Amino acid sequence: MDEIYDYLSGKTILVTGGGGSIGSELCRQIAGHQPKQLIIFDVYENNAYDIEQELKGKYPGLNLVVLIGSVRDSRRISSVFETYKPDIVYHAAAHKHVPLMETSPCEAIKNNVMGTYKTAYAALKNGCQRFVLISTDKAVNPTNIMGASKRLCEMVIQSVDMISKQDREDLLPLLGRHYEDSEETEQLSEHFAASKNASGRSRRTEFVAVRFGNVLGSNGSVIPLFKKQIAKGGPVTVTHPDIIRYFMTIPEAVSLVLQAGTYAKGGEIFVLDMGAPVKIDTLARNLIKLSGYKPDVDIKIEYTGLRPGEKLYEEKLMAEEGLTKTQNDLIHIGRPIPFDVEKFLGQLETLAEFSYSNSGHICELVKEIVPTYHPAEADLKMHGKVYEELLQEAAVTNQAG
Repeated sequence: MDEIYDYLSGKTILVTGGGGSIGSELCRQIAGHQPKQLIIFDVYENNAYDIEQELKGKYPGLNLVVLIGSVRDSRRISSVFETYKPDIVYHAAAHKHVPLMETSPCEAIKNNVMGTYKTAYAALKNGCQRFVLISTDKAVNPTNIMGASKRLCEMVIQSVDMISKQDREDLLPLLGRHYEDSEETEQLSEHFAASKNASGRSRRTEFVAVRFGNVLGSNGSVIPLFKKQIAKGGPVTVTHPDIIRYFMTIPEAVSLVLQAGTYAKGGEIFVLDMGAPVKIDTLARNLIKLSGYKPDVDIKIEYTGLRPGEKLYEEKLMAEEGLTKTQNDLIHIGRPIPFDVEKFLGQLETLAEFSYSNSGHICELVKEIVPTYHPAEADLKMHGKVYEELLQEAAVTNQAG
């Protein structure tokens, strides 16, 4: 934790989605490392208010700013960066619920992809030192639009990092309705020119992503749901008897995110070691037992079937990616999959047009941009080698536990 302390101390730090499960824990841990200023940015005022009151009570000397707004609002997010000039950004703002995004795919693209792009754009043009994207294992070979949108977010980060390294801000398109005004486009170009230092280069911004699986106790996760179902006398609903997931506690995941940020050089996708996968069915049965009941006797378990876009297991890495180690055994770096950045930025413009017009063909376009996205193959790997290996690993873990 010493290197994390040294890294965060005295810095102005912005957390988008700062009221959410991951975002609020980021704020808690950052607040304990003496930042110069902590800025919480969230669209949902109730969550933002809750974490604000918690931090004010625990850290009365903290220089805390809480702002309401959406990362989809180009002018709003730009004004935040221009006003506060954050040194470090942790971008946790996102739509995360898989089934909900399946029925509202354009919203997944607007909020996750366009929101990430606009926030990264503002970070670059305002000389931010480091930008850390919170990603997910659902971005690997995605079978749902939420996972595909997070893979697009990773590609956005890698693209903007390349542009930052090569000083090619001229390649960046202005996406969304808020940038249609030609006068504003001219103002933004002038702002970029003014931000150049004496050597003719903007201050380098390092963009990285940190990818991990499910966290225990987050909003909408299975543990709170199972607890509510048990309190009502059941049934406890599990989508499939063989479904498995990787889990980590929120504080542990956030600590590793903060540490991964200290390793960043730009363009990496950090992958957290989530340990062995856990069968959700076993998780439900253990929770019933811990609550003092007998599974299938006192509390029934019902299997409801895989939800839209859901698959039996999540992968930590795409087949094309390899892993390299860091100083921490729980943090690895995936080798980025190469792609044509200029072509991707052009596709991003088309994606913005599709999403803001609420096109019914948004998923087809995403498939063209993300070749690993296969929405119709949610359960085709059920009997595959990878799944069988993970199932065996989960069984060993369950027996040991």
